Amino acid sequence: MMKELHSQGIRIEDIATVLKRSPIHPRIIEAIKSAHALGCDLKIVSDANTFFIETILEHHGLKECFSEINTNPGFVDEQGRLRIFPHHDFTKSSHGCQHSSCPPNMCKGIVIERIQASLSMEDQKKTIIYLGDGLGDFCPTLKLGDGDYVMPRKGFPVWDLICNKRKLVNAEICEWSDGEEFENVLFHLISRIISIDRKNTSAKMGQLYSVDCKLETMPLPVATGHEAFPQALSVLH
Repeated sequence: MMKELHSQGIRIEDIATVLKRSPIHPRIIEAIKSAHALGCDLKIVSDANTFFIETILEHHGLKECFSEINTNPGFVDEQGRLRIFPHHDFTKSSHGCQHSSCPPNMCKGIVIERIQASLSMEDQKKTIIYLGDGLGDFCPTLKLGDGDYVMPRKGFPVWDLICNKRKLVNAEICEWSDGEEFENVLFHLISRIISIDRKNTSAKMGQLYSVDCKLETMPLPVATGHEAFPQALSVLH
């Protein structure tokens, strides 16, 4: 398609101009920036391509919000033509996924499994919130575990698949339909996760403090009143 457009005189600058005009709800843009500011590690898993994605992210000032972009590689060659290659080269071998919803060039479920394997190496368990709307988003949804969340867009292909095969999904399903609902649902989940993490951290610190008290005797100072007791343990969140 890109070769045909180039032959008709369409320049890469023309394609970039159209991409920058692609409508994105302003609440979604602000939600991405806010989630990043809160410390969420944002990653993209897309069947688009690097040129499309990076052009749009840079235009909206969002590129620095994402730590990883998993998509079909694309670059501009010496003739000024956009070249796009498959994320998985299906001409040489299959990616191995048997789900009919996954295209031959990319299985998002395999990408999610790699991300999960990377997260499992960290000390603290991480919760995944997966957002999607296409057929290819069903396979990664099935990879999510209990405690994770999936946010399918209502009325789109992945929502229909989830509704028909809800018993196969282990993650909590939190649907959305527009930018405002997207923002509200996402921040409700982030707030819930932060609250759970804080409770778990406080409980662990409380257990450690309790053990320390049992292992050694703390002599009380001569002074009386509240100043006679050790200061409260400060817990950083």
